[in-house]
Amino acid sequence: MHPNEEKSQFGLLKRRRFLPFFLTQFFGAFNDNIFKNALVFLVTYNITQFGGEVAAISEDILINAAVGLFILPFFLFSALAGQIADKYEKSQIIRRVKILEIGIMLTAAVAFYLNSLWLLLFILFLMGTQSAFFGPVKYAIIPQHLYEDELVGGNAFVEMGTFLAILFGTIAGGLLASLETASTWISISVIVFAVIGYICSRKIPEAPASAPSLKISLNPITEAWRIIKQAKKSHSVFLSIMAISWFWFLGAAYLTQLPNFTEEVLRGAEGVVTCLLASFSIGIGLGSMSCERLSGHKIEIGIVPIGSIGLTIFGIDLFFATQPSNSAELLSFTEFFQTGSNYRVLIDMALIGFFGGLFIVPLYALIQHRTPEEYRAQVIAANNIINSLFMVVSALSGILFIGVAGLTITQFFLVLALLNAVVALYVYSTVPEFTMRFLIYLLTHTMYRVRSENITKIPDEGPGVIVCNHVSYVDALLLAGVCHRPVRFVMYKPIYDLPVLNFIFRVAKAIPITSRHQNPDVFNAAFERISEALKQGELVCIFPEGKLTKDGEINEFKKGIEKIIERDPVPVVPMALRGLWGSFFSHKGGHALTTLPKRFWSKVSVVIGDSIQPEAVSAEKLQDIVLSLRGEHL
Repeated sequence: MHPNEEKSQFGLLKRRRFLPFFLTQFFGAFNDNIFKNALVFLVTYNITQFGGEVAAISEDILINAAVGLFILPFFLFSALAGQIADKYEKSQIIRRVKILEIGIMLTAAVAFYLNSLWLLLFILFLMGTQSAFFGPVKYAIIPQHLYEDELVGGNAFVEMGTFLAILFGTIAGGLLASLETASTWISISVIVFAVIGYICSRKIPEAPASAPSLKISLNPITEAWRIIKQAKKSHSVFLSIMAISWFWFLGAAYLTQLPNFTEEVLRGAEGVVTCLLASFSIGIGLGSMSCERLSGHKIEIGIVPIGSIGLTIFGIDLFFATQPSNSAELLSFTEFFQTGSNYRVLIDMALIGFFGGLFIVPLYALIQHRTPEEYRAQVIAANNIINSLFMVVSALSGILFIGVAGLTITQFFLVLALLNAVVALYVYSTVPEFTMRFLIYLLTHTMYRVRSENITKIPDEGPGVIVCNHVSYVDALLLAGVCHRPVRFVMYKPIYDLPVLNFIFRVAKAIPITSRHQNPDVFNAAFERISEALKQGELVCIFPEGKLTKDGEINEFKKGIEKIIERDPVPVVPMALRGLWGSFFSHKGGHALTTLPKRFWSKVSVVIGDSIQPEAVSAEKLQDIVLSLRGEHL
C-alpha cells in the first residue's frame, strides 16, 4: 500500500487525482441518459409535436433508430478515439470532449425550439460520437492516476457511477418530458449539466501521453481490426474483453425487455418499471463497491466466477419467481407490492445487478493492469467496439427469441441465465487462471484467513526466487493468493500429482521435481524449466526443504537453491508461513488429508523478508533467515 493515504476506497473521493474525473464521467453519463430517455419519452407519448409527417412513422422504428444512432459512432470512431487517447495528454482530451458536449447540447436546444425530430436524432448520433471519444480515455486515465491497489476501487466507483447515472438520467428524462413545457426544461437541463461536467473536468490532473510518436490512421475498418488484434496479444486480456462484452449483452437484454416485462407480464405501471430499474442499478453499484473489500485491495480475478455463478442462479430464479398478473388495469407501485412474489422479483433484479458488479469490475482492472501503457487506450477502444457489437446482437437475440421463436419474456430471461452458464464454462476452461484464482479465493476465505506482512518487498518486476518453509500441501496456493505477481512454483512431484490440486498446479505452470536418485530426468528437467522461467523475468518459488515438515520444525535447506542462483544470478526473497502446522493439509497428528478438518478460518501469516543479492546466497543463510521470520509461530 502506498504511504500516508487511508486504505478505504472512499478515500479516493477526497483525492484530486480521482474526484474531478469521477464527477466528470458521472455527469456525462447522466446527461446522455436525460437526453436519450426524454427523446424516447416524447416519441412514445407526444410524437405529434414533431408534425404529422413524423407522427405517421412507426414508433418502434423511431425508437430503434434512436438506439442505433447512439451506438453507431462506437463502431465508426472508437479506433480513432483510442489512438488519440494514447497519443495526446489525456486530461486535455477530456476537456475538449466536454466542450464538444456543450456545443452539442446547445444545438439540441435549437432542435427542441424548432421541433425538429430529425435534428434531434442527429444530435443523438453526435452524443454517441462524443461518448465514443470519451470511452477509451476514461478507462486509460485511471491507472495513470491511481496506484495498483486502488484500481479495483477506482473502477468500482466508475461502474457504480455509470449505472446510477443511467438510473437517475432515465428518471429525470421521463420527468422532464412529462412537463407541459418539456422542450424548454430538457434544453436547460442538458446544457447546465454539460457545463457542470466541463467545470469538473478542468480539475483533472494531467496524464501524459502514452505513445506520443504514434501515427494516427483514419480508416475505421482497418484500425478497428488492428486494435482488436492488438488486444488479442494477451489471451487473458482478450477473454476479459469478451467477458465484459457478454455482461453488456446480458445487461442490454434485461434493460431492453424491462418495460415490456413489467407492463405485459407483471402488469405494473411506469413507477414499477422505475423501481425494478433502480433495484438493478443499485445492485450493480453495491456489487461494484463490494469488489475492493472482497479482493483485499488487489486485482483478484478469483471473484469473477462468483459473479458468473450469481448471474446464473438469480437469472434462473427470476424465471421461477415471476408470477404473471391477470389484472386488467396496470398496477400502481403500492398495488404491485401487495403481491408477495413480486418482492422476490425485485430481489432477483437487485442480485443480478450485484453479481454483475462483482463480475465486471475486476475484469476492467485486469485489462488496465495487464495492457502496456503505450497502447492501453487502443485496447480499451477495442473493448468498446466489441461491447457495442454484443449490444446489437443482444437486441437481435431479443427479436429472434421473442418475436420469431415465440418465447415469452420470462422464458427469454431463463435462456439468458443458461447461456451465461455456458459462456462462463467456456471462458474459465479457455483461461484456467480464472478457475485457479477462484479455487485459491475459496480456500483462503473458508479454511484460512491469510494475512501478509511486508508484501511490498516482493519485486514488482524482473526475475527472482522465493524461498519458503514447507508446512502443508496448500502452501503454494496460499503464497499465490498473497503475491501480486504470477509465481512459478517448484514442488515435489507426488504433491504436484495429487488429484484436484494437480489441475490447479498445472494451470499455474508449476514445475514438478524429485531428487536426482528418484528420477534424474524429472530432476534435470525441473532445473532447465527454472532457468528458462528466470531468463523470461518470472518469479519462481521453491521450498528448499524438499518435503513437508513432519514435526512443525524447519528441515535442512538443500543445496538446490545455490545451484539455481549459480546458473542464474537473481535476487532471492525469503518468506515464512506461520499458523499452518496442525491444519488439515499438514502432517500433524498423522499423514495429511487423512483426518477431518478440526477448524476453519485458521489464522495464517505470510511474512516476507528483505531480498538477498545472489552473491550472498547460501542454503544455510536462507534457512536461518526463514527461521527468524517464522519465529515461534508454527
